[in-house]
Amino acid sequence: MPQITVDHSKTLSFDREGFARDLHTATVEIAAARPEACKTQFRPSEYTAFGYEDPAEQGHAVVHVTLGLLAGRTDEVKAQLTEAVLELLRKHIEDDGVVLHASAEVRDLDPSYRKFER
Repeated sequence: MPQITVDHSKTLSFDREGFARDLHTATVEIAAARPEACKTQFRPSEYTAFGYEDPAEQGHAVVHVTLGLLAGRTDEVKAQLTEAVLELLRKHIEDDGVVLHASAEVRDLDPSYRKFER
């Protein structure tokens, strides 16, 4: 915990290392997570479709960040964290002329959530 996934169009010029570092810092500061518990997976998508646009045009790109936290954070904390995520996306994704559709959400992990480490 937290479990963080970043789904994004492969075509983005994205400083993933810097984003993850800054996101982990924000998650610790805003949601009281432990630094060593922050884990982020990036999942670049080979193919992104937007509306009726020909995907070969690559005029649009998508990024969506999901943060799964143990239950107990207030709605205000969750909203503050998603706003921080959007600011970090602005900072770490180059504006290369495509229309960027960025979004983020914080959700509570299901009570069945378990993990192990080796």
